Amino acid sequence: DPQQTELAMASKRKLRRFIVIDEVVDKLYGSKVREYFEENNVQHKILALPTTEETKSMDLVLNILHEVQSFSLDRRTEPIIAIGGGVCLDIVGLAASLYRRRTPYIRVPTTLLSYVDASVGAKNGVNFLQCKNKLGGYTPPVASFLDRSFLQSIPRRHISNGLGEILKMALMKHKGLFDLLKNHGKYLLDTKFQSCNSFAHHGDAALQTTRIAIETMLEELAPNLWEDDLDRLVDFGHLISPELEMRVLPSLMHGEAVNVDMAFMTYVAHARGLLAAEDKEQILQCMRGLELPVWHSGCSWALIQRALRERLKHSGGQLRMPLPTGLGVADIFNDTSEETLERAYKLWVKD
Repeated sequence: DPQQTELAMASKRKLRRFIVIDEVVDKLYGSKVREYFEENNVQHKILALPTTEETKSMDLVLNILHEVQSFSLDRRTEPIIAIGGGVCLDIVGLAASLYRRRTPYIRVPTTLLSYVDASVGAKNGVNFLQCKNKLGGYTPPVASFLDRSFLQSIPRRHISNGLGEILKMALMKHKGLFDLLKNHGKYLLDTKFQSCNSFAHHGDAALQTTRIAIETMLEELAPNLWEDDLDRLVDFGHLISPELEMRVLPSLMHGEAVNVDMAFMTYVAHARGLLAAEDKEQILQCMRGLELPVWHSGCSWALIQRALRERLKHSGGQLRMPLPTGLGVADIFNDTSEETLERAYKLWVKD
């Protein structure tokens, strides 16, 4: 807004910003961030923290809030900036939502997973009593700034991890996105989603893939931002994975746990007669091509049963199970029998 810019520039008060940055990102990009604020004459405080699933707790939120209080933020005009992966964005979002009941914040995702997932939507939270995101709320950021150049420095496994959430949207909503992943998956892993002119035969697969993933995610989230409707296609891969991920930490990353869940649910869809054998094989082949795990020894039948019981508790007494009914098409089912689930599990383990 030009008028707001003019007012900000005319203000005699110096611009001030409080930034929370993941400590690994700080080592890579912290000097550039500091240089940016110094060159623009912005008074700033940068708090570098270890933001991992193991540290994703209320203790870290309170640590941030102590620093925010001592910096003395104006909650209307001085947004907190979060620079990091999904865990960092979740923690800072919760801290901002608690400070003075709601302080604006900005998300700057630096991993592929957070770029296409945590950057979109309103949810924030922390782990509690060994349960994933048990404490949290719905406070959308005032902005998300997306810059794929951050992805150059993340390990290949982290690219694969983010591809798990992109594949989720492809299987639920977009055959074209599935084809992009199937045909260009290795290229996207090799180039870390950078747009390279020297690979013209791939087109701009990185831009197309991220844009479609975010657009399909927004289509699902925007009309149901506060989850008033519990029938959500974006829950695909998230029925068993929260229990699995917390149980086997740190051996599985979030997108990997989601993919193990999606692989099992692909077998469930096939066992129910919703998904042809060829489509099942195409999905599993695509997952392997994206270097994602399609099975994990920690995903026992007992864990699946426990996770689905938890699902029933928190989804209005119904499973609300999203399942693929083809490539890029899906529906939500409440009538999957235990016998079908067990049959699918046995076949999955056998394969």
